[in-house]
Amino acid sequence: MSAIQAGLFLTFEGSEGAGKTSNLQYAKALLEESGKQVLVSREPGGTEVGERIREVLLSPELPAMHCDTELLLMFAARAEHYQHKILPALAAGQWVLCDRFTDASFAYQGGGRQISHSRIAALESWVLGDFRPDQTYLFDLPVETGLARAKARSAADRIEQEDIAFFERIRDCYLERARIEPERFTVIDASLPLQAVQAQLATTVADLLESAQ
Repeated sequence: MSAIQAGLFLTFEGSEGAGKTSNLQYAKALLEESGKQVLVSREPGGTEVGERIREVLLSPELPAMHCDTELLLMFAARAEHYQHKILPALAAGQWVLCDRFTDASFAYQGGGRQISHSRIAALESWVLGDFRPDQTYLFDLPVETGLARAKARSAADRIEQEDIAFFERIRDCYLERARIEPERFTVIDASLPLQAVQAQLATTVADLLESAQ
C-alpha cells in the first residue's frame, strides 16, 4: 500500500470586505474539480472550543477587552484548531483551506492593536513550531471600499467597529508581510469585479496544482 501524500495548507487573508470567504469557496470548487479532497475551516474557530472562543472575541455586547487578552484568546483557539483539525486533515491527504490564520494575528493584533510583533512571533513558535501555510492568498483593497462592503453585508462585530486608522494599519501590515515573504504570498487585487478576482485566483490555483504533482 502506498503512503498517503500529505495535503497542502492554504490560507485566505484580507481585511474586512475583501471577499476572501467567497473566494475561498471558489478555490475549493476548483480543487475538488481537480480531484482533491478539501477541508474548509476558519479562524478564530474551526473546532467546538474555537467557535466558543470566537463568540467571545467578536461579541459587541461584551465590555472592552484588553489587547493582550484578545491576542491570547486568538492563539488559544488556534492551538485547538491546529492540533485537532488542521494536522489530522493534512495527514489524511486533504487540502485544508483556512479563512484567516496566523498572518491575521500579526495584522490585526500586531498592526491594528500595535502589539509587538516579537510577542506574537513567540506565541506562533509556541503553538505552531515551524509550521506555516504552503500558500497564502491576500485579498487586498482600499480600506474604505472594504468597510463599505462589510457594512452592507451585516451588522458590525466588535472588531469591525474600530476606526479607519485601525484598518489602515492592518492593511499596511498584511502588505508588508507579503513583501517579506513573496514566495508564500499571492496578492490579489480585490477591488476588481468578482469575475476578474476569480480569474486571478484560478491562475494561481492552477499553478499550485501543477507544482504539487
